[in-house]
Amino acid sequence: MSQSGAHLEQAFEAEIEAHLLAHGWCQGANTSYDRELALDTEELFTFVGATQLDAWEKLVGRHGGDQTTAQGKFKARLADEIGRRGVIDVLRRGITDLGVKLDLAYFRPAHGLTPELEERYQANRCTVTRQLRYAPTHDGELDLALFVNGLPVATAELKNHLSGQTVEHAKKQYREDRSPKDLLLSGKRAVAHFAVDPALVFMTTRLQGASTRFLPFNRGTADGGAGNPPSPTGHRTAYLWEQVWQRDNWLDLLRRFIHVEPGTGKGTTGAVIFPRYHQWDAVRRLVGDARDRGAGHSYLVQHSAGSGKSNTIAWAAHQLSNVHDSDDRKVFDKVVVITDRVVLDRRLQDTIFQFDHKPGVVAKIDKNSAQLADALAGGAAQVIITTLQKFPVVLRAGAELQTGRYAVVIDEAHSSQTGEAAKDLKQVLGASAEEQLEAAAAQDAAAGAGADAEDELAAAVAARGRQENLSFFAFTATPKARTLELFGAPDDGGNYAPFHLYSMKQAIEEGFILDVLKGYTTYGSYWKIASAAAQDPDVDKAKAAAQLARFVSLHPTNLAQKAEVIVEHFRAHTRRKIGGHAKAMVVTRSRLHAVRYKLAVDAYIAEKGYSDVRTLVAFSGAVEDRDGVYTEPQMNGGIAETALPVEFAGEGYQVLIVAEKYQTGFDQPLLHTMYVDKKLERVKAVQTLSRLNRIYPGKTDTFVLDFANDAEQIQDAFAPFFEATIAEPTDPNLLYNAAARLDEFGVIDREEAAAFTAAVLGLGEQTNAALYARLDPAVERYAALEEGDAREAFRGALSAFVRVYSFLAQIVPFADVELEQLYTYSRFLALRLPREKTGTLDLSDDVMLTHLRTELIGEHDLSLTEGGGVVPGFTGDGAGGQEPQFAKLSEIIDRLNDRFGTEFTEADKVFVDQIEQTCVENEALATQARVNSPENFKLAFDKVLEGLVIDRLDANQDFFGRMIDDPAFGAVVRDYIAQNVYSRLNDPEARLPGL
Repeated sequence: MSQSGAHLEQAFEAEIEAHLLAHGWCQGANTSYDRELALDTEELFTFVGATQLDAWEKLVGRHGGDQTTAQGKFKARLADEIGRRGVIDVLRRGITDLGVKLDLAYFRPAHGLTPELEERYQANRCTVTRQLRYAPTHDGELDLALFVNGLPVATAELKNHLSGQTVEHAKKQYREDRSPKDLLLSGKRAVAHFAVDPALVFMTTRLQGASTRFLPFNRGTADGGAGNPPSPTGHRTAYLWEQVWQRDNWLDLLRRFIHVEPGTGKGTTGAVIFPRYHQWDAVRRLVGDARDRGAGHSYLVQHSAGSGKSNTIAWAAHQLSNVHDSDDRKVFDKVVVITDRVVLDRRLQDTIFQFDHKPGVVAKIDKNSAQLADALAGGAAQVIITTLQKFPVVLRAGAELQTGRYAVVIDEAHSSQTGEAAKDLKQVLGASAEEQLEAAAAQDAAAGAGADAEDELAAAVAARGRQENLSFFAFTATPKARTLELFGAPDDGGNYAPFHLYSMKQAIEEGFILDVLKGYTTYGSYWKIASAAAQDPDVDKAKAAAQLARFVSLHPTNLAQKAEVIVEHFRAHTRRKIGGHAKAMVVTRSRLHAVRYKLAVDAYIAEKGYSDVRTLVAFSGAVEDRDGVYTEPQMNGGIAETALPVEFAGEGYQVLIVAEKYQTGFDQPLLHTMYVDKKLERVKAVQTLSRLNRIYPGKTDTFVLDFANDAEQIQDAFAPFFEATIAEPTDPNLLYNAAARLDEFGVIDREEAAAFTAAVLGLGEQTNAALYARLDPAVERYAALEEGDAREAFRGALSAFVRVYSFLAQIVPFADVELEQLYTYSRFLALRLPREKTGTLDLSDDVMLTHLRTELIGEHDLSLTEGGGVVPGFTGDGAGGQEPQFAKLSEIIDRLNDRFGTEFTEADKVFVDQIEQTCVENEALATQARVNSPENFKLAFDKVLEGLVIDRLDANQDFFGRMIDDPAFGAVVRDYIAQNVYSRLNDPEARLPGL
């Protein structure tokens, strides 16, 4: 039976073209395309002749009266202007040739008061050309090219799953086969290049060969993730040609969205800003609803960090200032933008000027309330930028100036950088250190309770109620319940929902921010992992146990001990991240805490003689302590508060200690690690931890060490914004289980892994071929596995090993070189293994290689399994540990203290429990327990226990030293542990080692 061809790429291409041609587009042809100039000259002169005949005849006369000569010179002039100014600016402002002005496009007027403007708009010729042969030096073809009046504005490469290709093939084709040296693709002509298949769309504004970065241009799924929802018509990406490329929408996008950000240095090229789908959709919906319903309504836009809110606000503000209703009346007389961000002020002015080219359209109010009132009442400014402090003036003007209608665009509050709510702190004299810190935390909490900018805005709006001449457009990533109630839209269930949503989940999945929950661990979990490492003979006991285990009894106010944990973790793990530029933040409970943390951390650094870590502190006002009065500039060596962000961004400082400052609105992409010593609730938790989520070249993960909160609290805080799971690993021995599981497949040879790692690190043959030579034997052995389950199981085991090593290496200083070699080898082997034959090509791992650091310990992937709640950590296939018998353990510790006059603590109980668990997992003892009486078992047990105690002597010299030096004391402890181990090993319900 012959096939219809409906499954082929050409059929997909034809369906898109047919839809466009049926909805106002014209069909372009290769024969009218000038490859030398990258112009469709037939469409160009058809448009000019139909719209500006008089001006054209005048230009022909100035070129000597010959039409052909005039056309040749005009198109050459046009090509030069496009090369100099870019196609968007030429479309918007036209060009002048020999003193004759010619327009190259007409955009839809804001109102219908001038019919001839609408006629000109309808005369625009939007054309689509298939299989465009675009270059003069070769016959390469683009699947689709889009033109406006003969000027190229976009290209597209289409792929079809049913013919075995995906959007990844389209991106690969752009990177490898579409050269930016070709005029059409050089950056001044077509401003957007789309990679499209029936499921996904990606786009770029700049082709750079292998370095080309494609951004997702997708709607998002129903559950808030990346991608697109199913479409009733079949193609999930149909919105691209049905909505975005719809003739009116496309012309509007070219007119009022695309802009160029100037280069930051001499000779640099500015970046073309093309809206992401959610930005375009949000602005279009906001403006459309305001056009339909007029003033007097509220809108909440919940867009995550990484969504590009600054551009979205700029586009919305500009378009709201020009929107007209169906009766051609202007909906808003003024647009007021409330923001504390300086960057937004500059961006608004730059962006709007590119659209209107009129000075004075944007006014910044930075003096007094009278200046703001004057700007609202009259003047040329259409968009007014002011601060939160002057917001009541806007509300008052709305009530008093009933003749005016105002759109109030509210940028989410970023006031915590100044910390102005808390002023001078007078310390309670004579109190204990703990009481002083508790009092300081309470005072700061009380002072800051009314300082939340979002609450202030909500209160101000609620106080005046709804005003018919005011519309509110509130942008925030983390709306509070009160904000939702005031600005959100009621749904069918009586709840309030945002008008538009771009979720944290989608931002993470699309790669615009990092998921901070994947690297989250509480201090209890951190200590449990680090101290448990002492049980394994292959771990550096001196580092893992002696140094870390003593922090189990860490007192909430013992900042000196916490300072040691912070500094040592930063030096061991964080400082090598992001190419050695990673920074950390310490979040404290109060300004007094911040002062004392600064002193404690600096004292520890000085004591150790470290020169690779320096700190800054951030708090407001003055703090009076027993040793004097402290201010932020004084503690930072004279650095002014306003200069701190710049200083911290440089190479001189690595750790920033904060108290109610820089916890929101602080964008420092080099922040990698956060040490939290403050209770964080709901939105505050999300805002604070999200300081780490900014992306940066080479930044692949983040890490949070939390002294004050538990995982469930943090999970609950993030749940309304992003459903994710915090999984807390528990046992370093799982790493060895995972490695053993890998070995079972017979794919990996440890000697090959060692040789490969040496080559990667430059210790041997360093050619690219040498790396492949050491990987390919394993690839062949993998190919020899049965297709299906066996290969899938190996891939799963490989991924599990890499994942568990990645996380544990953040905490446990492994000294097992062979494991480190296996980790490095496994990461690259995962990239090298052939994909199973699914008809698709996934190149995402290939892209990841560009930021991979070939370092044995350092750049580790902290990814943990995601899900819908807090789940237990890795469990492995080995023996399952039982609940520690803390009641009996307390009894034995109490008995020891009473009998021998000792003062052993909770930490000693944990050490005894660790010894017991290690014995339970000893296979030799398990066999002895099954075949011997308790008395005979104890003979074998005592030998094993003696070795364990000696191994742990450095970790707890008081307890284990007493066991060795005092026979009576040791006998009590040995008998207790032996009895518990024998009982557990003979419990038929217990899982024995290796089973």
